[in-house]
Amino acid sequence: MAVLTSYDAGSYHKVAGSDSIQATAVGSVDALAISDLPQVIALAKTAQKAWASFSLIERQQLVVKAYQQLHAVQDELATLISQEMGKDYRRATYEVGGTLQNAGYFASEIADAFATENVGNRTELQYRPLGVVAVISPWNYPLAMANNLLMPALIAGNSVVLKPSEETPLVAQLFIDTLNKVLPQNVLQVVQGDKSLGQALVSADINMVAFTGSMAAGKHIMANAAFGLKRLVMELGGNDPMIVMADANMDAAVRFAVASSFENAGQMCTSTERVYVDERIADEFERKVVALASRYRVGAWDAGNVNIGPIVNPTQHQKVLGQLQDAKAKGAQFLLGSDDYPLPYIQPTVVSNITPLMQLETEETFGPIVAISRFSDINDAISRANNSHYGLGAVVFGGPGANAVADQLEAGMVGINQGVGGGNAPWVGAKQSGFGFHGTAAGHRQFAQVRVISR
Repeated sequence: MAVLTSYDAGSYHKVAGSDSIQATAVGSVDALAISDLPQVIALAKTAQKAWASFSLIERQQLVVKAYQQLHAVQDELATLISQEMGKDYRRATYEVGGTLQNAGYFASEIADAFATENVGNRTELQYRPLGVVAVISPWNYPLAMANNLLMPALIAGNSVVLKPSEETPLVAQLFIDTLNKVLPQNVLQVVQGDKSLGQALVSADINMVAFTGSMAAGKHIMANAAFGLKRLVMELGGNDPMIVMADANMDAAVRFAVASSFENAGQMCTSTERVYVDERIADEFERKVVALASRYRVGAWDAGNVNIGPIVNPTQHQKVLGQLQDAKAKGAQFLLGSDDYPLPYIQPTVVSNITPLMQLETEETFGPIVAISRFSDINDAISRANNSHYGLGAVVFGGPGANAVADQLEAGMVGINQGVGGGNAPWVGAKQSGFGFHGTAAGHRQFAQVRVISR
């Protein structure tokens, strides 16, 4: 049987006198052969029929009981998150803790969404299982992102096959193995492998794909799912803009620009990717951004006072360097940092004078970069903010006029003088950042078949 090895994100380094790269292995899991996938799906189909026979409340209670088992392994989960994808232990602990502490509430909210509704005239709406749901989850929030998709799928009465990122297989394996101490056999399975396994899973005899990842992968999934008209829920990344108006609260805008650009080493789908600041306040804004960014510290996940961990792997590290080098070649000014950093880190970097010709403006970066451009006309700033295939989040900082600017931003989630999301709202992208959405009753119900019964 093939083996999938997981590497410590903080240990990648080039071998002296060579182009080869070495890293420390954290552990390994058995990789599933694509030829064995039909058997996994067959087991999932059989298990789903029995799982669907449980009442909605019984499924909710079993899922909550399964999540309670995770408390015994929460420190191990946090350590694995830190090792496999690089975030510092404090942030990894928050990810695990948030998932565990919210499990009961989340399960209750999901169950409420699937309760039968009486719509009058002796007619009711039922929310029935779809069948087998494939969940394909990313590496940047390996526990939280998988949880957001698999819990509504399970409580709806579906069986789930989770294919985690090959960057974080150990987190997923421990997560699923622990839940399966309570859940009925084969209701929840994990399959480990590279993107070819993910592609095979999408093409398999399943009923739905729930995916978080890149736009390119999302398009591939959509094409392969078309033959079976499979249900899709996909969040496909972002290139989130931030507009800073002349009357913005300067210090608040600076804090947000830096924190949002640097959180999780910039490896976050709603990370601020490009900042458009009114030229009348740009000098002060840039000075304060550099001063704050300079206070961030880079290092290993278990080092003290670290804000920014390593980039997840050499490929992603080189992608960030490539965008910085492209910006430098096209006239960008580096206010902090450079365009060349050794593995596995990217130091806090502040770049000004970005233009629409630069990859820093047109592409998702996934690195700790504050990329700034100045504007004299707010309409130009809005036009540049909207000039993207992406549309996940967008933010505007300003006075009373910020509301009118926000109304013109083309994004699924818009923040005014704050970040996106919050409250009882779904996680939703516009344009090519999303297909369907998850969260709240409307999002949960995408994991179920609506059935109208008239008696």
